[in-house]
Amino acid sequence: MSALLYLIPIALLMGGAGLALFIWSVKSGQYEDLDGAAERILLDDDLEEEHE
Repeated sequence: MSALLYLIPIALLMGGAGLALFIWSVKSGQYEDLDGAAERILLDDDLEEEHE
């Protein structure tokens, strides 16, 4: 029972830290362009530079 006195506040702090980091990442624009990174992988920039 005494272990719960330590584990519950630690869990709440870790959950709050995770929520704070998620809110920070949303506000800083980390989730604005989800398709851009996926499409950027498919573009072959190396071939375009060789042909120029």
